[in-house]
Amino acid sequence: MTNVYIAGMGATAVGEHYRRSLADLVSEAARAALSSTPGIAPHQIGALYVGSAYSEELYGQSQLGAYLAGVLGLSTSIPTLRVEAAGASGGLALYQAVQAVQHGLPLALVIGVEKVTDQLEDDIEAAQAMASDGNEEALHGITLTAQWAMLMRRYMYEYGYSAEAFAPFPINAHANGAKNPLALYRFPIDANKYRKAAMVASPINLLDCSTLADGAAALLIAGEHLARELTGPRIRIAGSAVATDTVALHRRRNPLELTAARASAHIALGRAHLGVGDVHVWELTDPHGIAATLALEAIGCYEPGTTPRHAAEGAITPTGKTPIATAGGYKARGDVGGANGIYQVIELAHQLCGTAGATQVADARIGLAQTLGGIGATAVTHVLIRES
Repeated sequence: MTNVYIAGMGATAVGEHYRRSLADLVSEAARAALSSTPGIAPHQIGALYVGSAYSEELYGQSQLGAYLAGVLGLSTSIPTLRVEAAGASGGLALYQAVQAVQHGLPLALVIGVEKVTDQLEDDIEAAQAMASDGNEEALHGITLTAQWAMLMRRYMYEYGYSAEAFAPFPINAHANGAKNPLALYRFPIDANKYRKAAMVASPINLLDCSTLADGAAALLIAGEHLARELTGPRIRIAGSAVATDTVALHRRRNPLELTAARASAHIALGRAHLGVGDVHVWELTDPHGIAATLALEAIGCYEPGTTPRHAAEGAITPTGKTPIATAGGYKARGDVGGANGIYQVIELAHQLCGTAGATQVADARIGLAQTLGGIGATAVTHVLIRES
């Protein structure tokens, strides 16, 4: 099998793009990816993979792969595939592309896209709830935020924390997002603002809760032969893995253990011949501080019950032991649903190329991106290495 590289990348700003269509956003991201690598032309693309969580429910568009191939003017003879795994859709689309390139496809285009802000709030909430168990959870009106809130409440009970112990996560996200021109929220917050924020689903408050927004991101994924012809830093996708858990939260042995997150991370690291301690920068599913906490503990960065203390000491900042959300994460960059996995990989690639600007992690050469579907029912992990 050939090695797999990022050959080009592009993304739109995350925001409320009321005057733009889904096709407009995708066209911008794809053009940016192609223009970032002048040596590649659209006719060389051998397959299109699209990650989107809500295309049928909110946009009324099925066959999104074929639809976007037409929008982009790609060859009608190539395979197109739309992948759905709730919030992990983009990560899973990239996983599929990596598999295809490893087995001989010279070049694939991966798109992650959501266009939600011109929809009614109730419709958006119902679409998001479909990531939970339809019969045992969504049917009774529980939301994903409410489920994360229950996990946070349980974590606080188990380990003796107050809600304010999770403030470092959104504070770090906003500090980094303020320096990202593509972020939805480009302003800092502090502990006092966090403390005074209104509750959304107790104990999760407004400043610990991400906002679903519009955006599109694109990656060109190439095999080793084509990548050798390109100039600039070579970023290899050295390990990719997918794992799953029960969709229904109450059916898990210990709901505070994200077992799929642990499995996918360790399988991906194993395929890259690396360990947790080798990673320099991280992108995780972090719509709330409790989500980032449980992911860091599942992967093995910290012992269960200790992550908030490490975060309070600066471990999650760009100069800390485990830098996360260096472009703002879900909280400040904005939650782009099924496109999150593509944004994450682009953000890591900038870190590894040394082009992350004010939030650059010093000497970063290895990054790990993990995106979750629902409350970790699907977990997709990619490990990136800078080779040159």
